[in-house]
Amino acid sequence: MSSATVEAKKGLEGIIAGDSAVCSVEQGGLFYRGYDIQDLAVNATFEDVAYLLLVGQKPNASQLEAFKKDLIAAREIPADAIELTKKVATAPHMHPMDALRTVVSYLAQFDPDCQDNSAEAELRKSKRLTAQIATIIGHMQNAIDGKPIVKPDASLSHAANLLYMMTGQKPTEEEAHIVDVSLILYAEHDFNASTFTARVIAGTLSDMHGAVTGAIAALKGPLHGGANEQAMEMLKEIGTIENVEPFMQSAFATKRKIMGFGHRVYKSGDHRASILHGLGRKYADKKGGDAKKWFEIGEKVQAIMDREKRIFPNVDFPCGMTYYAMGIPVPQYTPIFVASRITGWCAHIMEQHADNRLIRPLSRYTGPNGLKWNG
Repeated sequence: MSSATVEAKKGLEGIIAGDSAVCSVEQGGLFYRGYDIQDLAVNATFEDVAYLLLVGQKPNASQLEAFKKDLIAAREIPADAIELTKKVATAPHMHPMDALRTVVSYLAQFDPDCQDNSAEAELRKSKRLTAQIATIIGHMQNAIDGKPIVKPDASLSHAANLLYMMTGQKPTEEEAHIVDVSLILYAEHDFNASTFTARVIAGTLSDMHGAVTGAIAALKGPLHGGANEQAMEMLKEIGTIENVEPFMQSAFATKRKIMGFGHRVYKSGDHRASILHGLGRKYADKKGGDAKKWFEIGEKVQAIMDREKRIFPNVDFPCGMTYYAMGIPVPQYTPIFVASRITGWCAHIMEQHADNRLIRPLSRYTGPNGLKWNG
């Protein structure tokens, strides 16, 4: 069949590109291997969800304990990787996502299973990457702050340890819980741009580190993972509650994109957004001051978007406000997204390798025809 006779949709919108048992994104809910995100956010931990995604089923107590031990044992990265992390994290013009992408790629040489695409090897790599990416983020922030490297703490959960390594301060139970829930909410989301990138790379039978490196590059963009950073930068630009209305009207008039709103799939609102907004707002109310102010500004932005456009926030909008209220540096928002989504990526890479077919769509040619080089 000629590519000219095949229906083409820009951005592949509405096109089913394959089958997956990892996740279902629906108007009525988000489900990880059949479990509703609302249920998981209330009743599971990130480690529970990581096991669910990577192994394919809910863990029992002994399986979860063994899984946690594997993650903790894999947290530390080699000295050479630490030195590279410090170097790239402080390089001029280097975004933390670029630094993270570079170090993840570099870590491949230290993984004895790197070139092995068997199911057993890929599960081991998945656990290592899940543990190590959090460590890289912590070490990056230490280097940016000009402080000594904070080593992982085996007594802390994945989320609490991530915060601890970034700051050197043990987080409160509430802070660890908020980050834990945010990691659950960001862990997986169907054939999104970064996951699809990972599957395309895996479809060539390339290795997991290579596929993850490509996924990180895709997630960096402001139309994907970088939206949480851009949403917070927009709120900082607005600055005051009095400036919200004139800012928004100017944005509408100039057709400026309002970051953190709308979704390619969800048309009636992102099921994850209200969960994180509720946790973040409660934390900000207790903290007061600027933390509360940003939520008040954000809620007015949200009300105007509803009133004027009937467009609802996605999870990136409350994420920006919540992380900012907690004092997390804005450039680290998307790397923290990686610390979560690595579980979904790895689940999809393993699924692609287990039942592989090279992903090779057609294009519809729109250029000139019949040109002569010497004509």
